[in-house]
Amino acid sequence: MKKWKKIFFAVFLVTTLIIGVFLLRNLYLKNLLSYNQKVFSSQIKVLPEEKNFLEDQLKKKEDIEIIFLGDLMFDRYIREVAAKKGDDYIFENLKNFLAGFDLAVANLEGPITENNSKSIYTKIGEKGHLVFTFPKNLAPTLASHNINLVNIGNNHILNFGSKGLEETKKYLGENKIFYFGDIGGRNEYLIKNMENVKLAFINYNQFEKGSGERALESIRQAKTEADLIIIYTHWGTEYKPEPEESIKKLAREFVDAGGDLVIGTHPHVTQPWEDYMGKRIYYSLGNFIFDQYFSSESKKGLAIKVKINQENKKMEFEDIFLSLETSGQTKINR
Repeated sequence: MKKWKKIFFAVFLVTTLIIGVFLLRNLYLKNLLSYNQKVFSSQIKVLPEEKNFLEDQLKKKEDIEIIFLGDLMFDRYIREVAAKKGDDYIFENLKNFLAGFDLAVANLEGPITENNSKSIYTKIGEKGHLVFTFPKNLAPTLASHNINLVNIGNNHILNFGSKGLEETKKYLGENKIFYFGDIGGRNEYLIKNMENVKLAFINYNQFEKGSGERALESIRQAKTEADLIIIYTHWGTEYKPEPEESIKKLAREFVDAGGDLVIGTHPHVTQPWEDYMGKRIYYSLGNFIFDQYFSSESKKGLAIKVKINQENKKMEFEDIFLSLETSGQTKINR
C-alpha cells in the first residue's frame, strides 16, 4: 500500500510541475507581447486630424458601379457562331470587363425558348429573318458573365407569343437574372436594393400602346419607393443618328416626372446624349451583341458606366465605346 502511495505522490508532483511550467510560460509571453505593443505604439504618433481621416475612410461606403448595355440578340449569325464555338466565345473579350460591376443591365432583344430558330441562316428580307428566339442555355451564360438584369420590354420579346414570354421569365428566374419591362398593357418595374441605395428600373416600350402613360405613372409611384429612378427605353427610329423631337420631348417628360437617368435602345446605332434639368439622357446605346455588320454605324455600340455615391446618391458617368466584330464577338475600343 505504501508503494502505491509513493507512486501516486510522484505522479501528482510531476503533473503539478508540468502545469506550473506551462502557466509561467504563458504569463511570460503575455507580458512580452504587452511590452512590445507599448514600444510599437510609442514609436507611432497619429495626429488627431489623421485619426479622424482614417475613421472617416473606414466609415465611407464604396461607390456602386453599374454598366448599361444596348441591344443583345442571340439568334441568326450570333447563334450560328455560338453553336460552333460556344456561348462563352461571344463574350470572350468582355468577361473581365463585365465581372467588375455590381450590376450589368442589357436589353434582351427576344425571348429565350426551346423553339427552333426561324431566323438562323436567313438573309435580310427573307421570311423569318426578324423572328427571334434564343437558346435556353443563354440564361446561364448571361449569369456567368455578370449580366444580372435585363429589359424585356421591346418589339421582339413576343416573337413566340405569351408562351415564349413565360419561358423567358422562367429561364431568367432559374438563373437569378432580374427583369423588367412594359409588355401586354402592363408595366412591370423593378425596385433593386444595392447596399445603401434603392434603384427603380422602369421601361418605356414604344411598341406597346399606352406605354408612355404607364411609364409616367410608374415613375410617380416609384418616387415613394426608391432613391434613384432609371428609365430604360425602347424607342426611336432604327439607324437614325439623331433622336426625333418627339423622343426628346418624352425623355424630358420622364425627367420632369421624377426620373434621374434615361437610357435609350432600339435604333441599333448610337445617338447623342444630353443633360436636362441636371439629369442625364442617353438617347441610344446602339448594339451590344448583334449581327448587323452592314454599316460602320451599326457595328458601334456604347456602354455607360455609372458610379453612384452611396452617401449623397450622386451619379458619375463614363462612356465606353464598343466594336461589334464579324466574328460575332464584341470588343471594347481602348
